[in-house]
Amino acid sequence: MPSWMDEIYEGVMRFGLKATRTLFDQRSDFQQVTLIETEGLGRALLLDGMWMTAEGDEATYHELLTHPAMLTAQAPRRVLIIGGGDGGTAREVLRHPGVERVDMVEVDGLVMEACRAHLPTIGGPAWSDPRLHLVVGDGAAFVAQAEADSYDVILVDGADPVGPAEVLFSERFYRDCARALSPRGALATQGGSPRVQRAEHLNLIGAMRGAFAQVAPYYAPVTLYPGGAWSWIWAAQAGVDRDALDAARLAVIEPDCKQYHGGAHAGLFAVIPNDILKAIR
Repeated sequence: MPSWMDEIYEGVMRFGLKATRTLFDQRSDFQQVTLIETEGLGRALLLDGMWMTAEGDEATYHELLTHPAMLTAQAPRRVLIIGGGDGGTAREVLRHPGVERVDMVEVDGLVMEACRAHLPTIGGPAWSDPRLHLVVGDGAAFVAQAEADSYDVILVDGADPVGPAEVLFSERFYRDCARALSPRGALATQGGSPRVQRAEHLNLIGAMRGAFAQVAPYYAPVTLYPGGAWSWIWAAQAGVDRDALDAARLAVIEPDCKQYHGGAHAGLFAVIPNDILKAIR
């Protein structure tokens, strides 16, 4: 080292970073877990050779997954995170006043262990926060067994729809989420690339529409991910206003955000690509 570390996506494109050293490289029961030091974006996590997060690029993904749902749900006290083994989503959730408990269900315990040891800046204080309760297990099974109305916000921080994350893209999973969510709660999930994963993105929107009265994708660039353009999807039942942000909670979290702010909120939903808009009408 130094050498280049590339993710080759579907054999048609690649994205690489210059790596200076390998911090961790071990196979779990589910996947190859790799953490490296890079020149351009600091420490980074790959799963089965696919970029998941990096210190210099993580804020957009974690802030946009977390804050639109947290700020539109009514008084979120109980939060469920499915996935999120790097700790970044938990970090953002726990910045919200009023949060009393966060259950984080990650199928691969080795991801959490490796990130806590070698990527501590992303999870930060979340790992030691007594409100965070970690569960190593199947997130879909966990939410299927959850009591009705047991969470005010559900955040799905999974990988691409392959391997252990595939079930997180099914209508049945989102029906279980809808049942577990309080009536004035909100859900958000990562929605993949609207360009290189267009079919999967549209299928996910369709699956979520089978469970929620309101489903709205939103978009922003993420350097690390295939194609550069990325999406998230917000969902709620009737009566939740997607554009009505809780001003008091926004005032607490906004100053320390790198990407998200109240003025950008509506714009995230407005920049939907026209071909996606036509496909989902």
